[in-house]
Amino acid sequence: MAGIRVTEVDWQQLRNGAAHHTQEYPGPELVVRRGQIFTITLELNRSLDSEETFIFTVETGPQASEGLRTKAVFQTSTSELEVGDAWTAVKEAQAEDTVTVSLASPPNAVIGRYLLSARVSSRRKHSDRKLGEFILLFNPWCPEDNVFLASEEERQEYVLNDSGIIFRGVEKHIRAQGWNFGQFEEDILNICLSILDRSPSHQDDPATDVSHRHDPIYVTRAISAMVNSNNDRGVVQGQWQRKYGGGTSPLHWRGSVAILQQWFKGRFKPVKYGQCWVFAGVMCTVLRCLGIATRVVSNFNSAHDTDRSLSVDKYVDSFGRTLEYLTEDSMWNFHVWNESWFARQDLGPFYSGWQVLDATPQEESEGVFRCGPASVAAIREGDVHLAHDGPFVFSEVNADYITWLWNEDESRERVYSDTKKIGRCISTKAVGSDSRVDITGLYKYPEGSRKERQVYRRAVKKLFSVEASGRRARVRRASGRGLWRDDLLQPAAKPSITGKFKVLEPPKLGHDLRLALCLANLTSQTQQVQVNLSGATILYTRRPVAEILHESHKVRLGPEEERKIPITISYSQYKEDLTEDKKILLAAMCLVTKGEKLLVEKDITLEDFITIKCAKPGAPGKGLGPIQ
Repeated sequence: MAGIRVTEVDWQQLRNGAAHHTQEYPGPELVVRRGQIFTITLELNRSLDSEETFIFTVETGPQASEGLRTKAVFQTSTSELEVGDAWTAVKEAQAEDTVTVSLASPPNAVIGRYLLSARVSSRRKHSDRKLGEFILLFNPWCPEDNVFLASEEERQEYVLNDSGIIFRGVEKHIRAQGWNFGQFEEDILNICLSILDRSPSHQDDPATDVSHRHDPIYVTRAISAMVNSNNDRGVVQGQWQRKYGGGTSPLHWRGSVAILQQWFKGRFKPVKYGQCWVFAGVMCTVLRCLGIATRVVSNFNSAHDTDRSLSVDKYVDSFGRTLEYLTEDSMWNFHVWNESWFARQDLGPFYSGWQVLDATPQEESEGVFRCGPASVAAIREGDVHLAHDGPFVFSEVNADYITWLWNEDESRERVYSDTKKIGRCISTKAVGSDSRVDITGLYKYPEGSRKERQVYRRAVKKLFSVEASGRRARVRRASGRGLWRDDLLQPAAKPSITGKFKVLEPPKLGHDLRLALCLANLTSQTQQVQVNLSGATILYTRRPVAEILHESHKVRLGPEEERKIPITISYSQYKEDLTEDKKILLAAMCLVTKGEKLLVEKDITLEDFITIKCAKPGAPGKGLGPIQ
């Protein structure tokens, strides 16, 4: 009898694509999801005899091996096909020289590009024939997959939706920006797989790296590092200094596709430039493309804690101006990261669900600029000791904001300010609409509540244990100063006056700014207050760019009296130093007679506006007023 061989393969891309929710990928390869059956049709040079079966081999990555689970050899069975712990196959139908076969991968299979080969088991020896390549992805539709997400509406949003909304701005003026994730665009899936192959772990030991790609924890952590370019030839180069020569301003990007294509076509040269929302947008594209449910999350008043102290310590002078040479921590007007949904087999079921991932290069994690996955449930409960990067993420949403007045003799005094300002209006796009959903409650208990304070103390104690000798644990800063752990738990004394900036007119770009500092005496005694005002243009990270206001006032407040100090900043004062972020920070250091100190701050975002003139018939040039 003549030797048997496969002459043609029908990958049944339409049928498999519909069943696996992969029909949007443009090909040419078949794309399927793990833990689910897919079907192919094989044409042979002759009919298959009853005693003959197919023996398939699937392999992915270099030096594929069964020991690393990057290779599997299995033959067609006559029993009903079931998804299990190993690759399986069943002959479904045979018509003359055509055989239909169903194959199934285990729900914890390595994801990536596979080579499928086959030979026929018979009395004669046949060599394997390479049938072609297919791509295997994570499967949020499979209950046995660690990335399983039960809600179909959420799967449609967080896996299949190729566009979305990123929220930016300030806490009291949140803006929505559209973003094209484009995970189904030409070459994007191939580029996303290339990102994994360009990682340092893959370059060092490719076979072992590929073998770990069954684990969403491993894959998402690798992507978090590779989306930025700090330790590798990653995708996006960050820039926060307003110098965008040779590249694109972060504010000008509107989607991930152009960035990923430029990186790939430029032979993996980092794309210039990105800031937090760009990193988050790109990582959302990559993880959705690979099959992990992912969303973009914006945190307003986001802390950047550099020393794992769970506090943002800001040093200011007598005018409330930030002393950058002393201040290592910061509070950004907003910061954007990602959440991905998967089980935490390493931590236990309580910590499964949404996991924080952050590709913005802020601090190193195990020697690499990456962040996460950190369980959102762990952050809410103060379990900051759990993997990965819990202290940093906890601080971003729940650090205490501590202000220190740095005196000329290098002594410091704690100044009363709003310690509860960190982590406001944590936002993401709603499922099925472009509206904003506030998810702050997923990250922490109500601000200032007893439970929230208990969680904060729990987090602090988990990080800073008291030594048996009775000495208090000390947090050492790079500048040589230290904080006692008790400093983190004891608030500054509340002063006998209050202060608040009030905007008198909507702040418009090109117009003067008119505000008032409203002071109130809370006592029945007259108070003398020295008010030192300062203002500066800033980046969205709140880093000052240039001072635009510096003035002092002496104010006498009668018993329970309220006073307003008018403030005007002319357009000429700020126009030269305003950044693309269009932000200004005002500060008032209020020094009360009895030694009390109060710092009042206000972030202002200037609004663009357009004047549209509608010409009347017969009166060209004359028009109506401005339309906002």
